[in-house]
Amino acid sequence: MNDEQVIADLHSRWMFGWERNEGDAPFDFRRTFDEFYDLSSPDVRLYDDFDPEQRVAKTAAGYGSIWEPNFHKMVSAHHAVDDGPHVIADHDLAASTLTFVARITMPDVTTDIRTTTSLVWRRTPDGWRIVREHNSTTVLPTGNLDGRLPAPETL
Repeated sequence: MNDEQVIADLHSRWMFGWERNEGDAPFDFRRTFDEFYDLSSPDVRLYDDFDPEQRVAKTAAGYGSIWEPNFHKMVSAHHAVDDGPHVIADHDLAASTLTFVARITMPDVTTDIRTTTSLVWRRTPDGWRIVREHNSTTVLPTGNLDGRLPAPETL
């Protein structure tokens, strides 16, 4: 497998790491994403405009602390790739983009979204790791994803 294929596989698996089914064990960012993020680089910058506070995390642990509280309250999150991943790789850096759709179900509301995610990967002794992340999300009209995601009982 060449570097572009490795990164494409990593980016797709990263996206499905955010998948949640009703009754799952509590969300643990580090356990789920340890193999994806560079946990020690001072160059890490991670941003997602779906965060109401629009914070930029400078560590993977800091990024996890943004998302864990919401994922602990979540009933489910189901994703599907809409476009990509598209990858360029050269020596020790690579970039990938992927657009996904997701249905986020909280106890009181269900939200359909489309997110374009751009990741920058650095080759480390442990493999390719994310050092930059930028996600841009659009909330879709309610029910927009009906029939586009697998039914929860098939997951």
